Amino acid sequence: MPRRDLAVGVDVGTSKVAAIVGEVRRDGTCDIIGFGVTPSAGMRKGVVVDIEGVSRAIADAAQKAGRMAGVEIKSAYVSISGSHLSSLNNPGVVAVARDDREITAEDVDRVLDAARVLNVPADREIIHVVPREFVVDGYDGVKDPVGMLGVRLEVQAHVVTGAVTSIQNLLKGVARAGLQVEDLVVAALASGEAVLLPAERELGVLVLDIGGGTTDLCIFEHGNPWYSAVVPVGGDHITGDLAVGLRTPPPEAERIKLEHGRARPCPEAEDDVFEVPNVGGTGRRQMSGTLVAEIIAPRLQELFALVRQQVARSGRAGQIPGGVVLCGGCALLPGIAEMAEEELGMPVRVGNPSGLGGLADMVSSPAFATTVGLLIYATRRGPGLVRAEARGGVLVSLWDRVRRVLGDFF
Repeated sequence: MPRRDLAVGVDVGTSKVAAIVGEVRRDGTCDIIGFGVTPSAGMRKGVVVDIEGVSRAIADAAQKAGRMAGVEIKSAYVSISGSHLSSLNNPGVVAVARDDREITAEDVDRVLDAARVLNVPADREIIHVVPREFVVDGYDGVKDPVGMLGVRLEVQAHVVTGAVTSIQNLLKGVARAGLQVEDLVVAALASGEAVLLPAERELGVLVLDIGGGTTDLCIFEHGNPWYSAVVPVGGDHITGDLAVGLRTPPPEAERIKLEHGRARPCPEAEDDVFEVPNVGGTGRRQMSGTLVAEIIAPRLQELFALVRQQVARSGRAGQIPGGVVLCGGCALLPGIAEMAEEELGMPVRVGNPSGLGGLADMVSSPAFATTVGLLIYATRRGPGLVRAEARGGVLVSLWDRVRRVLGDFF
Protein backbone atom coordinates (compact mmCIF):
# COMPACT_ATOMS: atom_id res chain seq x y z
CA MET A 1 0.00 0.00 0.00
CA PRO A 2 1.52 3.41 -0.97
CA ARG A 3 2.48 5.84 1.78
CA ARG A 4 -0.23 8.39 2.56
CA ASP A 5 0.54 11.82 3.96
CA LEU A 6 -2.28 12.59 6.39
CA ALA A 7 -3.31 15.62 8.41
CA VAL A 8 -5.69 15.42 11.38
CA GLY A 9 -7.50 18.12 13.34
CA VAL A 10 -9.66 17.86 16.46
CA ASP A 11 -11.85 20.84 17.37
CA VAL A 12 -12.73 20.62 21.07
CA GLY A 13 -15.64 23.00 21.55
CA THR A 14 -18.17 23.66 24.28
CA SER A 15 -21.10 22.25 22.30
CA LYS A 16 -19.40 19.73 20.01
CA VAL A 17 -16.16 17.89 19.33
CA ALA A 18 -15.30 17.44 15.65
CA ALA A 19 -12.44 15.41 14.19
CA ILE A 20 -11.30 15.65 10.58
CA VAL A 21 -8.81 13.67 8.51
CA GLY A 22 -7.28 14.88 5.26
CA GLU A 23 -4.94 13.37 2.72
CA VAL A 24 -2.24 15.78 1.56
CA ARG A 25 -1.46 15.63 -2.18
CA ARG A 26 1.91 16.22 -3.78
CA ASP A 27 0.80 19.64 -5.01
CA GLY A 28 0.09 20.74 -1.44
CA THR A 29 -3.70 20.49 -1.67
CA CYS A 30 -5.67 18.46 0.85
CA ASP A 31 -8.72 16.22 0.40
CA ILE A 32 -10.98 15.46 3.34
CA ILE A 33 -11.30 11.67 3.70
CA GLY A 34 -12.78 11.37 7.18
CA PHE A 35 -15.00 13.38 9.50
CA GLY A 36 -16.65 12.72 12.84
CA VAL A 37 -18.65 14.89 15.22
CA THR A 38 -20.13 14.17 18.63
CA PRO A 39 -21.83 16.30 21.32
CA SER A 40 -19.26 17.80 23.66
CA ALA A 41 -19.09 16.89 27.33
CA GLY A 42 -17.00 18.27 30.15
CA MET A 43 -16.46 21.73 28.63
CA ARG A 44 -17.75 25.05 29.95
CA LYS A 45 -17.04 28.35 28.19
CA GLY A 46 -14.21 26.71 26.27
CA VAL A 47 -12.49 25.33 29.37
CA VAL A 48 -12.28 21.71 30.58
CA VAL A 49 -14.36 21.06 33.70
CA ASP A 50 -14.60 17.24 33.40
CA ILE A 51 -11.57 15.47 31.93
CA GLU A 52 -13.30 12.11 31.60
CA GLY A 53 -16.23 13.62 29.72
CA VAL A 54 -13.91 15.49 27.38
CA SER A 55 -11.75 12.42 26.68
CA ARG A 56 -14.80 10.29 25.85
CA ALA A 57 -16.12 12.90 23.41
CA ILE A 58 -12.70 13.30 21.75
CA ALA A 59 -12.26 9.53 21.44
CA ASP A 60 -15.72 9.12 19.93
CA ALA A 61 -15.22 11.87 17.33
CA ALA A 62 -11.75 10.55 16.43
CA GLN A 63 -13.05 7.00 16.03
CA LYS A 64 -15.83 8.18 13.71
CA ALA A 65 -13.39 10.16 11.57
CA GLY A 66 -10.86 7.33 11.51
CA ARG A 67 -13.54 4.79 10.61
CA MET A 68 -14.61 6.87 7.60
CA ALA A 69 -11.00 7.41 6.50
CA GLY A 70 -9.98 3.80 7.08
CA VAL A 71 -7.19 4.72 9.51
CA GLU A 72 -6.58 4.70 13.25
CA ILE A 73 -5.77 8.21 14.43
CA LYS A 74 -2.79 8.50 16.75
CA SER A 75 -2.15 12.25 16.90
CA ALA A 76 -3.77 15.52 15.83
CA TYR A 77 -3.69 19.30 15.84
CA VAL A 78 -6.11 20.42 18.56
CA SER A 79 -8.03 23.69 18.99
CA ILE A 80 -7.97 25.71 22.21
CA SER A 81 -10.32 28.45 23.37
CA GLY A 82 -11.50 30.07 26.61
CA SER A 83 -11.42 33.50 28.18
CA HIS A 84 -8.07 32.66 29.81
CA LEU A 85 -6.39 33.32 26.43
CA SER A 86 -4.80 36.71 25.85
CA SER A 87 -2.53 38.21 23.21
CA LEU A 88 0.13 40.85 22.74
CA ASN A 89 2.59 41.96 20.07
CA ASN A 90 6.27 41.63 20.91
CA PRO A 91 9.46 42.29 18.90
CA GLY A 92 12.56 40.12 18.55
CA VAL A 93 16.01 41.06 17.23
CA VAL A 94 19.07 38.95 16.25
CA ALA A 95 22.22 39.36 14.20
CA VAL A 96 22.46 37.32 11.00
CA ALA A 97 24.77 34.38 11.70
CA ARG A 98 26.39 33.61 8.32
CA ASP A 99 29.55 35.39 7.22
CA ASP A 100 28.07 36.07 3.78
CA ARG A 101 25.04 37.75 5.50
CA GLU A 102 22.48 35.50 3.84
CA ILE A 103 19.45 34.99 6.11
CA THR A 104 18.60 31.34 6.73
CA ALA A 105 15.70 29.47 8.30
CA GLU A 106 17.82 29.08 11.43
CA ASP A 107 18.02 32.88 11.71
CA VAL A 108 14.24 33.05 11.49
CA ASP A 109 13.90 30.45 14.25
CA ARG A 110 16.31 32.41 16.43
CA VAL A 111 14.48 35.72 15.99
CA LEU A 112 11.15 34.05 16.82
CA ASP A 113 12.76 32.58 19.92
CA ALA A 114 13.88 36.10 20.82
CA ALA A 115 10.25 37.28 20.50
CA ARG A 116 9.28 34.59 23.02
CA VAL A 117 11.40 36.27 25.70
CA LEU A 118 8.63 37.79 27.77
CA ASN A 119 7.94 38.39 31.41
CA VAL A 120 5.19 35.76 31.48
CA PRO A 121 3.69 34.98 34.93
CA ALA A 122 4.30 31.50 36.29
CA ASP A 123 0.64 30.56 35.88
CA ARG A 124 0.64 31.35 32.14
CA GLU A 125 2.21 29.69 29.12
CA ILE A 126 2.97 30.82 25.56
CA ILE A 127 0.84 28.97 22.98
CA HIS A 128 1.66 30.81 19.73
CA VAL A 129 4.38 33.11 18.43
CA VAL A 130 3.15 34.14 14.97
CA PRO A 131 5.34 36.48 12.86
CA ARG A 132 3.41 39.56 11.73
CA GLU A 133 6.27 41.03 9.70
CA PHE A 134 10.06 40.88 9.47
CA VAL A 135 12.44 43.84 9.32
CA VAL A 136 15.82 43.47 7.59
CA ASP A 137 18.36 46.22 8.35
CA GLY A 138 15.55 48.68 9.07
CA TYR A 139 13.41 47.83 6.02
CA ASP A 140 10.00 46.64 7.22
CA GLY A 141 7.15 44.79 5.54
CA VAL A 142 9.22 41.68 4.73
CA LYS A 143 7.06 38.55 4.55
CA ASP A 144 9.79 35.91 4.20
CA PRO A 145 13.39 36.99 4.82
CA VAL A 146 15.01 33.62 4.00
CA GLY A 147 17.55 34.11 1.20
CA MET A 148 17.80 37.87 1.64
CA LEU A 149 21.04 39.59 2.63
CA GLY A 150 21.28 41.57 5.83
CA VAL A 151 23.10 42.18 9.09
CA ARG A 152 20.19 42.67 11.50
CA LEU A 153 16.95 40.66 11.48
CA GLU A 154 13.91 41.81 13.46
CA VAL A 155 10.41 40.43 13.81
CA GLN A 156 7.14 41.83 15.04
CA ALA A 157 5.36 38.80 16.48
CA HIS A 158 1.83 38.10 17.69
CA VAL A 159 2.09 36.17 20.96
CA VAL A 160 -0.85 34.27 22.48
CA THR A 161 -0.70 33.03 26.07
CA GLY A 162 -3.05 30.92 28.16
CA ALA A 163 -3.51 29.69 31.71
CA VAL A 164 -1.20 26.74 32.44
CA THR A 165 -3.89 24.74 34.26
CA SER A 166 -6.42 25.14 31.43
CA ILE A 167 -3.84 24.09 28.85
CA GLN A 168 -2.71 21.08 30.88
CA ASN A 169 -6.29 19.91 31.50
CA LEU A 170 -6.99 20.00 27.77
CA LEU A 171 -3.77 18.11 26.99
CA LYS A 172 -4.65 15.53 29.64
CA GLY A 173 -8.14 15.04 28.17
CA VAL A 174 -6.68 14.50 24.69
CA ALA A 175 -4.07 12.06 26.06
CA ARG A 176 -6.74 10.02 27.85
CA ALA A 177 -8.53 9.75 24.51
CA GLY A 178 -5.44 7.97 23.17
CA LEU A 179 -4.16 10.85 21.04
CA GLN A 180 -0.96 12.84 21.03
CA VAL A 181 -1.16 16.59 20.48
CA GLU A 182 1.03 17.73 17.60
CA ASP A 183 0.24 21.37 18.34
CA LEU A 184 -2.41 23.52 20.03
CA VAL A 185 -4.06 26.05 17.70
CA VAL A 186 -6.10 29.00 18.94
CA ALA A 187 -9.63 28.57 17.57
CA ALA A 188 -9.94 32.05 16.04
CA LEU A 189 -6.65 31.66 14.15
CA ALA A 190 -7.83 28.32 12.78
CA SER A 191 -11.19 29.77 11.73
CA GLY A 192 -9.40 32.54 9.89
CA GLU A 193 -7.52 29.96 7.83
CA ALA A 194 -10.83 28.51 6.65
CA VAL A 195 -13.08 31.52 5.98
CA LEU A 196 -10.91 34.49 5.01
CA LEU A 197 -10.03 35.63 1.53
CA PRO A 198 -6.41 36.70 0.91
CA ALA A 199 -7.53 40.26 0.13
CA GLU A 200 -9.41 40.49 3.44
CA ARG A 201 -6.41 39.28 5.44
CA GLU A 202 -4.17 41.84 3.74
CA LEU A 203 -6.58 44.77 4.02
CA GLY A 204 -7.60 44.17 7.64
CA VAL A 205 -10.50 42.04 8.84
CA LEU A 206 -12.14 40.80 12.03
CA VAL A 207 -12.98 37.09 12.34
CA LEU A 208 -15.83 36.49 14.76
CA ASP A 209 -16.42 32.82 15.60
CA ILE A 210 -19.59 32.59 17.74
CA GLY A 211 -19.61 29.10 19.22
CA GLY A 212 -21.58 27.44 21.98
CA GLY A 213 -19.74 28.70 25.06
CA THR A 214 -17.47 31.42 23.71
CA THR A 215 -17.02 33.96 20.95
CA ASP A 216 -13.48 33.83 19.55
CA LEU A 217 -12.22 36.87 17.69
CA CYS A 218 -9.07 37.71 15.79
CA ILE A 219 -8.10 40.85 13.88
CA PHE A 220 -5.90 40.16 10.85
CA GLU A 221 -3.80 42.87 9.21
CA HIS A 222 -1.29 42.62 6.34
CA GLY A 223 -2.06 38.89 6.16
CA ASN A 224 -1.26 38.04 9.78
CA PRO A 225 -2.98 38.22 13.19
CA TRP A 226 -2.77 41.52 15.03
CA TYR A 227 -5.04 40.95 18.03
CA SER A 228 -6.93 37.94 19.37
CA ALA A 229 -9.23 37.44 22.34
CA VAL A 230 -12.11 35.32 23.61
CA VAL A 231 -15.45 36.61 24.93
CA PRO A 232 -17.09 34.13 27.37
CA VAL A 233 -20.53 34.44 25.76
CA GLY A 234 -21.94 32.21 23.03
CA GLY A 235 -24.93 30.32 21.72
CA ASP A 236 -25.47 28.39 24.95
CA HIS A 237 -26.28 31.65 26.71
CA ILE A 238 -29.03 32.29 24.15
CA THR A 239 -30.35 28.78 24.79
CA GLY A 240 -30.37 29.45 28.54
CA ASP A 241 -32.34 32.67 28.07
CA LEU A 242 -34.87 30.86 25.87
CA ALA A 243 -35.28 28.07 28.43
CA VAL A 244 -36.08 30.63 31.14
CA GLY A 245 -38.17 32.94 28.99
CA LEU A 246 -40.24 30.18 27.40
CA ARG A 247 -40.32 28.03 30.59
CA THR A 248 -39.18 24.95 28.68
CA PRO A 249 -36.38 22.39 29.17
CA PRO A 250 -32.94 23.39 27.78
CA PRO A 251 -32.94 20.66 25.06
CA GLU A 252 -36.25 22.03 23.78
CA ALA A 253 -34.90 25.57 23.98
CA GLU A 254 -31.92 24.52 21.82
CA ARG A 255 -34.27 22.93 19.27
CA ILE A 256 -36.44 26.04 19.19
CA LYS A 257 -33.37 28.24 18.69
CA LEU A 258 -32.22 26.14 15.74
CA GLU A 259 -35.66 25.77 14.10
CA HIS A 260 -37.38 29.07 14.93
CA GLY A 261 -34.66 31.43 16.11
CA ARG A 262 -34.02 34.81 14.49
CA ALA A 263 -31.62 37.55 15.43
CA ARG A 264 -34.45 40.06 15.85
CA PRO A 265 -38.23 40.36 15.30
CA CYS A 266 -39.38 40.49 11.69
CA PRO A 267 -42.63 39.94 9.74
CA GLU A 268 -41.71 36.31 9.04
CA ALA A 269 -41.46 35.65 12.78
CA GLU A 270 -45.07 36.75 13.35
CA ASP A 271 -46.36 33.96 11.12
CA ASP A 272 -44.13 31.34 12.73
CA VAL A 273 -46.35 29.69 15.36
CA PHE A 274 -45.31 26.47 17.09
CA GLU A 275 -45.84 24.45 20.27
CA VAL A 276 -43.56 24.65 23.30
CA PRO A 277 -43.53 21.86 25.93
CA ASN A 278 -43.68 22.94 29.56
CA VAL A 279 -41.04 22.00 32.10
CA GLY A 280 -41.88 18.61 33.59
CA GLY A 281 -43.93 17.55 30.58
CA THR A 282 -47.17 18.98 32.02
CA GLY A 283 -48.50 20.19 28.69
CA ARG A 284 -47.72 22.32 25.67
CA ARG A 285 -48.31 25.95 24.78
CA GLN A 286 -48.42 27.80 21.50
CA MET A 287 -45.68 30.33 20.92
CA SER A 288 -44.72 32.72 18.13
CA GLY A 289 -41.36 33.30 16.53
CA THR A 290 -41.64 36.96 17.49
CA LEU A 291 -41.30 36.15 21.20
CA VAL A 292 -38.29 33.95 20.47
CA ALA A 293 -36.63 36.78 18.53
CA GLU A 294 -37.40 39.25 21.33
CA ILE A 295 -35.50 36.99 23.75
CA ILE A 296 -32.55 36.41 21.40
CA ALA A 297 -32.01 40.02 20.26
CA PRO A 298 -30.88 41.51 23.63
CA ARG A 299 -28.37 38.71 24.19
CA LEU A 300 -26.84 39.29 20.73
CA GLN A 301 -26.72 43.04 21.36
CA GLU A 302 -24.87 42.34 24.61
CA LEU A 303 -22.45 40.07 22.77
CA PHE A 304 -21.69 42.63 20.08
CA ALA A 305 -21.16 45.29 22.76
CA LEU A 306 -18.48 43.05 24.30
CA VAL A 307 -16.93 42.61 20.86
CA ARG A 308 -16.84 46.40 20.39
CA GLN A 309 -14.95 46.66 23.68
CA GLN A 310 -12.37 44.15 22.46
CA VAL A 311 -11.94 45.98 19.15
CA ALA A 312 -11.43 49.25 21.05
CA ARG A 313 -8.88 47.53 23.31
CA SER A 314 -6.96 46.34 20.23
CA GLY A 315 -6.41 49.93 19.08
CA ARG A 316 -7.92 49.12 15.69
CA ALA A 317 -11.38 50.65 16.13
CA GLY A 318 -12.36 52.28 12.83
CA GLN A 319 -9.33 50.74 11.12
CA ILE A 320 -10.70 47.41 9.85
CA PRO A 321 -11.52 48.09 6.17
CA GLY A 322 -12.30 44.44 5.41
CA GLY A 323 -15.14 44.39 7.92
CA VAL A 324 -16.27 41.32 9.82
CA VAL A 325 -16.49 37.67 8.81
CA LEU A 326 -18.92 35.70 10.98
CA CYS A 327 -18.59 31.97 11.55
CA GLY A 328 -19.46 29.42 14.21
CA GLY A 329 -22.84 27.81 14.81
CA CYS A 330 -24.60 31.08 15.66
CA ALA A 331 -23.64 32.52 12.26
CA LEU A 332 -26.51 30.39 10.89
CA LEU A 333 -29.07 32.45 12.83
CA PRO A 334 -31.24 34.36 10.30
CA GLY A 335 -30.64 38.11 10.42
CA ILE A 336 -27.46 37.97 12.52
CA ALA A 337 -25.25 39.49 9.81
CA GLU A 338 -27.56 42.50 9.45
CA MET A 339 -27.67 43.01 13.23
CA ALA A 340 -23.88 42.72 13.45
CA GLU A 341 -23.48 45.43 10.79
CA GLU A 342 -25.65 47.80 12.81
CA GLU A 343 -24.04 47.00 16.17
CA LEU A 344 -20.41 46.96 15.02
CA GLY A 345 -20.60 49.65 12.35
CA MET A 346 -18.76 47.55 9.77
CA PRO A 347 -19.71 45.46 6.73
CA VAL A 348 -20.39 41.85 7.74
CA ARG A 349 -20.57 38.60 5.83
CA VAL A 350 -21.05 34.99 6.90
CA GLY A 351 -17.98 32.89 6.15
CA ASN A 352 -18.25 29.34 4.86
CA PRO A 353 -15.15 27.12 5.11
CA SER A 354 -13.29 26.57 1.86
CA GLY A 355 -9.88 25.55 0.54
CA LEU A 356 -10.20 21.76 0.79
CA GLY A 357 -11.35 19.00 -1.56
CA GLY A 358 -12.70 15.50 -1.08
CA LEU A 359 -15.64 15.37 1.33
CA ALA A 360 -15.66 19.15 1.76
CA ASP A 361 -19.47 19.31 1.46
CA MET A 362 -19.73 17.60 4.84
CA VAL A 363 -18.06 20.56 6.58
CA SER A 364 -19.24 23.48 4.44
CA SER A 365 -21.22 25.03 7.32
CA PRO A 366 -19.86 28.02 9.26
CA ALA A 367 -20.21 25.81 12.35
CA PHE A 368 -17.15 23.82 11.17
CA ALA A 369 -14.87 26.79 10.40
CA THR A 370 -12.42 25.91 13.18
CA THR A 371 -12.45 22.23 12.23
CA VAL A 372 -11.54 22.96 8.60
CA GLY A 373 -9.04 25.59 9.67
CA LEU A 374 -7.17 23.05 11.79
CA LEU A 375 -6.74 20.83 8.75
CA ILE A 376 -5.49 23.73 6.62
CA TYR A 377 -3.10 24.71 9.40
CA ALA A 378 -1.79 21.15 9.65
CA THR A 379 -1.38 20.92 5.87
CA ARG A 380 0.69 24.11 5.73
CA ARG A 381 2.94 22.83 8.50
CA GLY A 382 3.91 19.98 6.19
CA PRO A 383 2.56 16.51 5.36
CA GLY A 384 3.33 13.44 7.38
CA LEU A 385 3.37 15.32 10.69
CA VAL A 386 0.53 13.29 12.21
CA ARG A 387 0.39 9.59 12.78
CA ALA A 388 -2.49 7.47 11.53
CA GLU A 389 -2.25 3.73 11.04
CA ALA A 390 -4.08 2.03 8.17
CA ARG A 391 -6.59 -0.62 9.15
CA GLY A 392 -5.19 -3.03 6.57
CA GLY A 393 -4.64 -3.18 2.83
CA VAL A 394 -6.76 -1.33 0.32
CA LEU A 395 -9.41 -4.05 0.04
CA VAL A 396 -9.45 -4.73 3.74
CA SER A 397 -9.77 -1.01 4.50
CA LEU A 398 -12.65 -0.66 2.04
CA TRP A 399 -14.47 -3.70 3.47
CA ASP A 400 -13.88 -2.39 7.00
CA ARG A 401 -15.55 0.87 6.10
CA VAL A 402 -18.55 -0.87 4.51
CA ARG A 403 -18.93 -3.28 7.44
CA ARG A 404 -18.79 -0.50 10.02
CA VAL A 405 -21.26 1.70 8.14
CA LEU A 406 -23.70 -1.20 7.84
CA GLY A 407 -23.20 -1.90 11.51
CA ASP A 408 -24.41 1.61 12.36
CA PHE A 409 -27.76 0.81 10.75
CA PHE A 410 -28.32 -2.84 11.77
